[in-house]
Amino acid sequence: MVSLTADMSPLHPDRNLALELVRATEAASIRAVPFIGRGDKEAADGAAVDAMRAFFSTVDFDGTIVIGEGEKDNAPMLYNGERVGSGRGPRCDVAVDPIDGTSLTAAGRQNALSVIAVSDHGTMLDASSVFYMDKLVTGPAGVGVVDIRLPIGENIRLLAKALGKPVDEIVVSVLNRPRHEQLIADIREAGAGTRLMSDGDVAGGINAARHNARTDMCVGIGGSPEGIVTACAIKALGGHIQGVLAPRTDDEKQKGLDAGLLVDGTVYEADDLVTGKNTIFVATGVTDGQLVQGVRRDGDFIYTESVVLRGASGTLRRISSEHLTSKWL
Repeated sequence: MVSLTADMSPLHPDRNLALELVRATEAASIRAVPFIGRGDKEAADGAAVDAMRAFFSTVDFDGTIVIGEGEKDNAPMLYNGERVGSGRGPRCDVAVDPIDGTSLTAAGRQNALSVIAVSDHGTMLDASSVFYMDKLVTGPAGVGVVDIRLPIGENIRLLAKALGKPVDEIVVSVLNRPRHEQLIADIREAGAGTRLMSDGDVAGGINAARHNARTDMCVGIGGSPEGIVTACAIKALGGHIQGVLAPRTDDEKQKGLDAGLLVDGTVYEADDLVTGKNTIFVATGVTDGQLVQGVRRDGDFIYTESVVLRGASGTLRRISSEHLTSKWL
């Protein structure tokens, strides 16, 4: 079986796979363009799903979707367990989100992305039976320093010391939700600033882990699937991520137990979320954001910006592409 190893030989397939997958996120982003700011998130998502799935069939890999679109959006395609790719090449676990931030897209707001994450087969945690996860993400300075079990104020002080900056210069990203009111108050009481996100916590987590980013930490309860996707990126960035599953009801907790998940407050470390370092994360901007620029149409051309992160090599590459409008829209 071919796997996503860290072999650096020029013939090794995973580097080509990383670049091939960008075509799928570019396609999903471009197809979503007519729906940006139109108020119809289902139509935007449907167009992106169709485009991504069509391009998957052209990519030489044998992928099984572990985190799919159907589980959370009742979509008929890109569902958990679906096989994607040509069937030739490395066997992989795949996580997809044709649009991370459908509400952002529908409203024309920033930070909507099209995302694919890939790892070796059998290495990606399937947390689909418990939709929410409490997460803590930082850059490399937080490794071995911060811990999700500590109060947020203490984590802020520890990270500030590790970064060599005063607490009042620390900026923490949090989803702007009623469930986070106390968390936001605690962050501000500790002396740090907040960057409140309306949606899109994949971008929030990655921005917190990037070198020289505008935020230092991303915390709070968001989607479990997004946590696994983010972990694939964090492995390439050398950052820190922890997660605790947060079932909303007793029934959901039982479903988690039945699936073999730890729903008792156990902390999932990075290597529990995604085993090993052979991860690939690709994202193309749908709307403008800190991580990448959104799709831009200028007459006969469409411009996209994407990032490709590979855990095996610890690299982040930016890809700017120019597409003929006549081929797409």
